[in-house]
Formats: sequence, C-alpha cells, structure tokens
Amino acid sequence: MVAPFVTAGETVNHIDVLHVMLEHEGHAGRSETMGVDYFGETVESMQTELSALDPLAIAQLDRGTIQTLLPPGGSRNGLDCALWDIQAKQTAGGISALTGISLKPLDTLVTISLDDPDAMARRAHEAPDLKRLKLKLNAREPLDCLQAIHEARPDAQLVIDANGSWTSELLMAAGDTLARFKVALLEQPLAAGNDDALESLRYPVPLCADESCQSSADLEAVTDRYDAINIKLDKCGGLTNALAIREWCKQTGKLIMVGNMLGSSLAMAPALVVAQGADFVDLDGPLWQQSDVASPLKIDHGCIQPPLSRLWG
Repeated sequence: MVAPFVTAGETVNHIDVLHVMLEHEGHAGRSETMGVDYFGETVESMQTELSALDPLAIAQLDRGTIQTLLPPGGSRNGLDCALWDIQAKQTAGGISALTGISLKPLDTLVTISLDDPDAMARRAHEAPDLKRLKLKLNAREPLDCLQAIHEARPDAQLVIDANGSWTSELLMAAGDTLARFKVALLEQPLAAGNDDALESLRYPVPLCADESCQSSADLEAVTDRYDAINIKLDKCGGLTNALAIREWCKQTGKLIMVGNMLGSSLAMAPALVVAQGADFVDLDGPLWQQSDVASPLKIDHGCIQPPLSRLWG
C-alpha cells in the first residue's frame, strides 16, 4: 500500500490476493480476488475452498453452475470472473459483445482515509484535480471532518462511508448537516443487522447498503431501508451476480454504486462492466497499491479507461 487505508473498522497496510487462472481450448482466463475479510475469508481459505471442488465440475463449468457450486464470496468471484475472461477471449468483440454493455471511460471516487479533520482536509486540498471524494468517517468528529473537507474542496462531490460505525442517534442528528453540505450519498451508516431504524426512513440524503447487502439474495431484505446498493464482486461472488444486482437496481429505481475491496487493475477490470451507467463508481483500488499487474488500467485525474483485452475481457 502507498499509505495506510484507514476506515472506521480497520487499518490496512498491505493486502493479500488470490489470482485464479482457467484454461480451455488454448485460451486462458484470469481473475483476482481478495475475499470478504470481515467474514474471515483469506487467500488460504479460498485456496482450500477451490481445491476441494471436484475436478470434473471445474472442467464442465458454466456461469450458471458456478452460482450453485459456491456461495457468494471471494472463491466464486475468482472462478466466475476467470470464466467470463475466457469466454470474452473466445468471442469477437470481447466482454462487450458477451454482456451487451459497451465499455466507456468512467470517473471514480477516490478515498480519503479516516484521520483528524485537518489532515483529511489537507489531503482533499492537495488533490484539486479529483472531483469525486469518498470520505471514510467514524462516529468521532464526523461532522467536523465533513465541514473541513467541504471548506477545502467546495467544488468536489462528497460521499461518506461510515462502515457501520454510527449510532441511530448520530445518524438522525447529522441529516440536516449532510444535506447542507450537499453530501451525495451516505454509505452504511449503521452496522449490518442493526439497521432496522432505516425501515421506510425518509432521510435528507440517499442511503447506500454495503455490508448489509452482500449478494442478490439480500436485495429484498434491504429494499425499504436503502436508496442505493454498493455492488462489489468479492461480496456477491463475481460478475454474473453483480450484473443481476445491477439489473434489479435499474428495475426498482435504486441508485447503483460499484465498489471494491482494494486490489490491482485485474480486480477492477470486470467491475468496470457493472459500473457502466452507475450513479457512483468507487474503483480506485489500484491507486492504493505500490505495484500493479501488467497492462494496468489507465487512471488519469480519477478517470478510468476501459481495460485492454490482454488485461481482462
């Protein structure tokens, strides 16, 4: 990591990822997965899960089978995205032809790690070319941090991610201030499993489910609590389920956010498919890494170009 990635729940100084490769008829498909750390997924646990699969089942993989072979999470994400990559390389027109989704450049949010108000404002001020900022905040001085960053960058779109650290009392008290500072989205204010207070709540800014919505199986449970869904490939188990969540959001009028669990350009590339047309794109993972994979995504002033086919898709 180029710097500690600090949230309300953890400080990340390095990440371990698993690279998955599938080969079929002379084509190789690749993917990268980190798993869901707050569920205890690790590289070792994912290797164990994948190694336990029947080799015959792997040889006969299709996207539908993967959904039943493994639960949502990092292992399924690795297999699913690697299979999409193989099929894209076997298809004229690549991933766009397979999905019917044209890939265009996208502007990503860039995260400002949790710190004291002055430090967070200074980081925001030092990046005047970045127009979309995601603020990691906890329950300590969140409105002071917000005000300091807004004063440093009144031109920037601001999204807050509380990672489930707020109380219901803080959430209710903060609403008018968030609206006054034109916060575009508040992500996961209350802890997953403790967000009953959001049921049918008319809050001054849109609320987004992250930890409260892991995969498409959770959508109906959160529909009356959140205005937006954060789709992450590691959470939901790959591009197949992510596209299903994307379609559900479009059908139900939910805002779409596409996020990441950190990682290289290889982890972000399939997420760029889901992110086409999304309301919020949060795919700045490679900017936090000291090194990247070959043929990395080009990210300039927060704008991500579509991946080269030799990277993925």
